[in-house]
Amino acid sequence: QVQLRESGGGLVQAGGSLRLSCAASGRTFSSYAMGWFRQAPEKEREFITAITRSGDEIYYADSVKGRFAISRDNAKNTVYLQMNSLKLEDTAAYYCAAAIYGLTSLRAGVADYWGQGTQVTVSS
Repeated sequence: QVQLRESGGGLVQAGGSLRLSCAASGRTFSSYAMGWFRQAPEKEREFITAITRSGDEIYYADSVKGRFAISRDNAKNTVYLQMNSLKLEDTAAYYCAAAIYGLTSLRAGVADYWGQGTQVTVSS
């Protein structure tokens, strides 16, 4: 069992930055690929990025490529999402997720565990 808890969300002006963290419980964090998703009101959940167990492979959705960066620290059981050049359309609830089967699962929207989410609101 893995429990995920996101933090770091908040209100930021367009063009600003935020760093989200996702802390995982348990001793098997390094066994999971990790990803970030988001869901805006009345929209479907959107995959935005994922990282392999060792961090040697990363994938970004086109909507965030060049602006967002995912990283992980297996010693701290934590995955991060650095968000730069935020836009109004980045406003959403952001969720981290863990998948034992790696990036392919996460890119398909499939995960073994999900966090509760943290809200990011970008204002003009």
